Amino acid sequence: MTRLELAKKGIITEEVKLVASAEGLTPEQLSEDIASGVSVIPINKNHKITPIGIGRNMRTKINANIGTSKDKISIDEEIEKLEVLVKYGADAVMDLSTGGPIKELRSMMLKKSPIAVGTVPIYEAAVRAAEQKGSIAKMTEDDLFAVIEEHGANGVDFVTVHSGLTMKAVERLKKEGRILDIVSRGGSFLLEWMIYNEKDNPLYEQFDRLLEIAYKYDMTLSLGDGMRPGCLADATDRTQIEELLTLGELRDIAVNSNVQVIIEGPGHVPLNQVELNVKLEKEICKGAPFYVLGPLVTDIGMGYDHITAAIGGAIAGAAGADFLCYVTPSEHIRLPSIEDVKEGVIVSKLAAHAADIAKGIKGAIDKDIKMAKCRKALDWNGQIGLSLNPEKVRAWRAEIPPTESEVCSMCGEFCAIRTVERALKKGS
Repeated sequence: MTRLELAKKGIITEEVKLVASAEGLTPEQLSEDIASGVSVIPINKNHKITPIGIGRNMRTKINANIGTSKDKISIDEEIEKLEVLVKYGADAVMDLSTGGPIKELRSMMLKKSPIAVGTVPIYEAAVRAAEQKGSIAKMTEDDLFAVIEEHGANGVDFVTVHSGLTMKAVERLKKEGRILDIVSRGGSFLLEWMIYNEKDNPLYEQFDRLLEIAYKYDMTLSLGDGMRPGCLADATDRTQIEELLTLGELRDIAVNSNVQVIIEGPGHVPLNQVELNVKLEKEICKGAPFYVLGPLVTDIGMGYDHITAAIGGAIAGAAGADFLCYVTPSEHIRLPSIEDVKEGVIVSKLAAHAADIAKGIKGAIDKDIKMAKCRKALDWNGQIGLSLNPEKVRAWRAEIPPTESEVCSMCGEFCAIRTVERALKKGS
């Protein structure tokens, strides 16, 4: 039986107990949330990792994407990225490889990753079709499902499947007149296949087949947003909502079939529409965990898109989004470096943390209170230890050392905290 099936039967597993304890919930409460589809524990039955929960009343989790491309192939570097993203607190990792020994890298990641691993099977299926048949459009439905089966058997914990990208949505896209039609790579592959073959999306048409594979391996389905907006001007349009409505229907089918499911969301969204997008997903998809890319709240942040995404991510998380996909400084420019991965994870963790404080997640503000007390005490070791990147803070402090060790070189002898403390002591 799958985790969802067990939860429906009222059977509380050790995984549920572990996640509930980590999140400050009762096992019974978490089990009920899993049974109703508002929370998930994404672990393939063939993958041994520490379980995490994504969903209602739990910490906002973050995912980090890595993987090779045809222009940069280094398994060693990708494994080093994995080590870095785990070190700095990512809760999950996705392998988005489209070049080189894709199978070998996935195998290595599953072997070495202590956190949940996700993939986008259409990427590998498309690469195989292009290499073996000369065109993505010549991929068969069986080719695609064979790759999904392979990922499940390998131990992949969750897969992004763009099942909501239907012919109906494509017709809506043609009428809509978007600036950027489709920016989802998986979505673009499927669109090309659908138009060339004059068939609807096999991930939609054969959703039962997809569910059979997911059920077999207890693999969580992350229903992808192939029609997500790629710029602010396209946000929250009819095309996006058309797909979301389909995802809501597929969510119901998956939960009824005892398969855990997550809903993916945008994308590029103006600040004033972020909360609306979360509320729409939660309403249409009956509270299913919401996994957002950013959202990026401006289109002109090249080189700084980890920041534009963190702004949107904090607002989305505070509004109820459950899972943030990080964005690195090199988004829209190139394959991320190891340093880009580190910066992306840290900034996304800050966004998730800010969201958790706003949501009132139990214990979320505790470290902030500790930091404030360390600052009051001018305890620099304590402040550094509580930061998300202690090495950076320590190095920066050493670059311009203060004359007096208990203050910093910004204020020096005029440190406000020390000045006030001395004055108050004198006044008493």
